Amino acid sequence: MEPSLEGWDIAHVDGDDTLPWIPWGTQGKARARIAARADGYHVAIVEAEPGYRTEPHVHRHAEFLYVIEGTCSNQGRTMTRGDVFAAAAGSAHTHFVAETPLRYVSIFKTEGDEDKS
Repeated sequence: MEPSLEGWDIAHVDGDDTLPWIPWGTQGKARARIAARADGYHVAIVEAEPGYRTEPHVHRHAEFLYVIEGTCSNQGRTMTRGDVFAAAAGSAHTHFVAETPLRYVSIFKTEGDEDKS
């Protein structure tokens, strides 16, 4: 059987200037590249400046995050390179602050909402 790419979105992000950067959050302190999409889920590579913070929100869908580099404070816990979180649908996200220059992968679902962390 030949491999099929039907239903797949595969991308190379590092060094790829064809993926546009988009503003992330409301403060102008972060930007993201949407690297791949499937079934309403998005895989975003996010770069944030120190002091970037999210507005408190409730997750409509599960969300996942992996820290590539830097340090952030999330829900009162310090996260650094290699740390991950999984947030369940319905969970309140009340605290997320970049303590240093921060780069992370965020996987989230949208259906008209702008739930971004």
